Amino acid sequence: MRVRILGGGPAGLYLAILLKKHDASHHVEVIERNAPDDTFGWGVVFSDETLSNIEEADPETYASFARDFARWDALDIRVKGETIRSHGHGFVGIARKRLLMRLQERARALGVELRFSTEVTDVDALRRDCDLLVGADGLRSLVRKRWEHAFRPTFDVRKARYVWLGSTQRFPAFTFSFRENEHGLFQIHAYQFDGEHSTVIVETDEESWRRAGLEGASEQQTIAYCERVFAEDLGGHPLLPNRSQWIQFTTVKNERWVHENVAILGDAAHTAHFSIGSGTKMAMEDAIVLARAIAAHPGDLSRALSSYEDEQRPTVGRIQTAAQQSLEWFEQAKRHHAALEPMQLAFSLLTRSRRITHSNLAMRDPAWVAEADRWFARRAGVGDGTPPPMFTPLTLRGLTLPNRIVVSPMCQYSAEDGLPDDWHLVHLGSRAIGGAGLVMTEMTDVSPEGRITPGCAGIWSDEHVARWKRVVDFVHRFSAAKIGLQLAHAGRKGSTKLLWLGEDEPLDDGNWELIAPSPVPYDDTKSQTPRPMTRADMDAVIEAHVRGAKNAHAAGFDLLELHMAHGYLLSSFLSPLSNQRTDAYGGSLENRMRFPLEVFDAVRAAWPSDKPMSVRISATDWVPDAFDGDDAVALSRVLKERGCDVIDVSTGQTSTLAKPVYGRAYQTPFSDRIRNELGIPTIAVGNIQDFDQVNSILLAGRADLCALARPHLYDPYFTLHAAAAQGYEGVRWPDQYRTAKTAIPKNVKPA
Repeated sequence: MRVRILGGGPAGLYLAILLKKHDASHHVEVIERNAPDDTFGWGVVFSDETLSNIEEADPETYASFARDFARWDALDIRVKGETIRSHGHGFVGIARKRLLMRLQERARALGVELRFSTEVTDVDALRRDCDLLVGADGLRSLVRKRWEHAFRPTFDVRKARYVWLGSTQRFPAFTFSFRENEHGLFQIHAYQFDGEHSTVIVETDEESWRRAGLEGASEQQTIAYCERVFAEDLGGHPLLPNRSQWIQFTTVKNERWVHENVAILGDAAHTAHFSIGSGTKMAMEDAIVLARAIAAHPGDLSRALSSYEDEQRPTVGRIQTAAQQSLEWFEQAKRHHAALEPMQLAFSLLTRSRRITHSNLAMRDPAWVAEADRWFARRAGVGDGTPPPMFTPLTLRGLTLPNRIVVSPMCQYSAEDGLPDDWHLVHLGSRAIGGAGLVMTEMTDVSPEGRITPGCAGIWSDEHVARWKRVVDFVHRFSAAKIGLQLAHAGRKGSTKLLWLGEDEPLDDGNWELIAPSPVPYDDTKSQTPRPMTRADMDAVIEAHVRGAKNAHAAGFDLLELHMAHGYLLSSFLSPLSNQRTDAYGGSLENRMRFPLEVFDAVRAAWPSDKPMSVRISATDWVPDAFDGDDAVALSRVLKERGCDVIDVSTGQTSTLAKPVYGRAYQTPFSDRIRNELGIPTIAVGNIQDFDQVNSILLAGRADLCALARPHLYDPYFTLHAAAAQGYEGVRWPDQYRTAKTAIPKNVKPA
């Protein structure tokens, strides 16, 4: 097979090597515009896992450059005068130029034709007389551009600025250093790659970059400024240039990586932010997978290329997701630096991509994680012992929760006339004795017409108070848990069937009138059109919420949550998608917040001052040009000023146009932002699945409480089981269940 590879970087060279290694009869040609000893940047980083893949694919190539590695297993985070070191992170660095030289030598030895200093202007000509054309030509790929219609690339250019530099300072560990001056915050990502040099990437936000006068700065001006900022880190050593310019990172994705007999790999196909060190890793692993696919399907190039894309795309997708989370963490470094103490900032940084967690770090460096846990426990007021973060208490006004686990509100659709019954007693009671710190009722409505379905719970009468009091009393008598009520009105999402009979489907008969800020149905294919609210309607809704709050207090609830999320009545005022009013309650965010805040003020006044209130919000509509993260911060700021104690941060469910970006704990970044910009406690929700994620979120300062829904449906005793798995004895077991503790060591291995 005749193969032409455009691009002589690690991806192109390694693919050429592997193709010849698998089949020496292949004619493989690599065409590179630069000279063989040209290179940009300084060193590259590989994880131990990547090295294993490279060694397995071609031991000879691995051996040729393994002797040049600089190895380390520690990370240093330097912040606010402290250096925090974490061990157990196995990486190696190697000079990019040295890596390229070794790959070139190996390629020549195998008979690969290398053509350097060759400019290509006609990509079609390259393709005409070869069986396979590979675009390994980087971020500005000519191959990708020529068949752009087939690959369908997207480019996300970020605002932060960074510059690649080198130094003769030999950093003893992979070093992140944060330095603040009169212009703003600057950080370095630095690592040694040979016996005499280190890579030093300087990064900052656009505002700090402009204030420092670095826009239009020459290479020498950039170096002089950065040497002053990081003088303590450099220890008298200089920074070194290599065509070093301030640039913005571009995340590249492509819908397809193959087209007919053309394939792209490496940066031409995908990029990953330098903060996770995976660009070269992905490029070389692309080459491994593509070469293996060609060897596995001789004579069937189409099948081989499909196999390459099918196998490698999921891996790259996971890495790009992690890289995006890491990228966003560093873009928000100012917030982390301002809000977090050094220990918490370090833990937040180490877990920024969500690939590394509390348990994972504990395996890598148990002593350091134990120290971080002690720090967190002290901050929570725990004097003796070191509980896992999830088992530390939290005080809100006059209420102290025994731990940080919340049973999230989950509609049961099992009430009659809004009255909770034995189902609710068992449902909520079992989760309370299961060890959760706070158990929340389902969305509990302030009036019959405020329900989602005929099976939804209510709190509008004395009979409701008596029924709820039975549940509350059980929780208080038999568990250490506290119990909260979520107060709500369904608005335009009301008068529908029970969930299992048809989600968001209007009732077949007996529908009640819906009210909303504007006559906009939730789902215009099936939902009722609501009546726009009058001032009299608003007053009636406020009165109903006040009555509900007073009833909740009479029933003995410990906490009250006002529901401003998920497209229900108050949420529908906040979103411009559902609020199209032209009066004082529509238009600007300030106007759209007006009625929800009127309700909050009235409820806060009616709810005892020693009891906390939370508000659940949808921090984004997941629709362009609608309610977004900035709006969520603005709303939360006003709520804090008016006496809200904790923000329960959810997202979406406000519009059928929403396109959420799902993933592990995918809503947590919104909680992180609100908590650390405003200094208000938050509850994180959304695809939090296990105690390891909970501990990671809490210790990183992304939230103060974690609410879990489906895990509690699967396991009502989630918290007790989490304690057993972590070897923690401080959680209260019901007296009736104490004998079960003797069985735990036989069935559960502590983490």
